[in-house]
Amino acid sequence: SMSTILAFIGTYFFNITSDNIEQFLSVSVVIFADGFFGVWAGVKREGFQTRKAVSVLKTFGFWIIMLACILSIEKGFEGTAWLSETIMAPFLVFQLISILKNASMIGAVNNELLTQILDKLDNHKGERGV
Repeated sequence: SMSTILAFIGTYFFNITSDNIEQFLSVSVVIFADGFFGVWAGVKREGFQTRKAVSVLKTFGFWIIMLACILSIEKGFEGTAWLSETIMAPFLVFQLISILKNASMIGAVNNELLTQILDKLDNHKGERGV
């Protein structure tokens, strides 16, 4: 029956999540930290925009689904344990760079060398106006 299938799928993904809670938490914390500082910097730069704040939730949903898919592939196929590190680690590094850039744009991080490096890495946000 349909409820049995849904219970199986729900239990399967619950087990993947509980077995890899550190990965799900790290992705969540990085996305929401970037979102927090990004919205703060956006408010300071151009005022609050709902669509930009909602994009944090879209990003969160996308990467949580991606992580669940990657972990299910790793669980199902031997020799694919490298997938989550290969796909998720660069994403997390870029998100951390974005956090630093946003934090420096609002003045939370005040380091001129950091600002120069981040301005070169993340041109689409413009230069710090502080």
